Amino acid sequence: VLAAAVLVLPAYPANAEKADKDKPTNIEANRMSSDDTKRMSIFEGNVVLTKGTVVVRADRIVVHQDAEGFQLTTAYGKPVRFRQKGDRKDDKEGAWTEGEALRVEIDDRNERVELFERARVTRDQDVVNGEYIFLDQRTEFFSVSTAKGAAPAMPGGRVKAVIQPKSKLEAK
Repeated sequence: VLAAAVLVLPAYPANAEKADKDKPTNIEANRMSSDDTKRMSIFEGNVVLTKGTVVVRADRIVVHQDAEGFQLTTAYGKPVRFRQKGDRKDDKEGAWTEGEALRVEIDDRNERVELFERARVTRDQDVVNGEYIFLDQRTEFFSVSTAKGAAPAMPGGRVKAVIQPKSKLEAK
């Protein structure tokens, strides 16, 4: 089953809507502090980040911006939740991807998303769970593991995937 999941999932949620990367980032929070020298802003308390179709809800979000304007965003929560509309060619309406973890890192420059600790991603009715989920939106690569640099906290220390059968019409 795990081998099948690895083969089926590479195109799973990594197909973010292409227009999202060109949208401005909007953040609402109870508190904000900013350090222009470090090009860093910290948002705390019921934080909601919106960028195109991406919505991230967290307790705390730290945004670093490099000299070229690319953002590295780290969200912390119990859990952090995100939602994003997909942009796959075989999706007429674009499927929504939802995920959650205790920490989520979004790298705009490299178009990567990493979910740490009690991570889960859902698209349609397909679900993957693990301690670490990596999504590369450029290459549509997706991986799930029991841990990244720490002992697994998942029961049994295993990755779990539920992949729904696709109808013949969807396969075309």
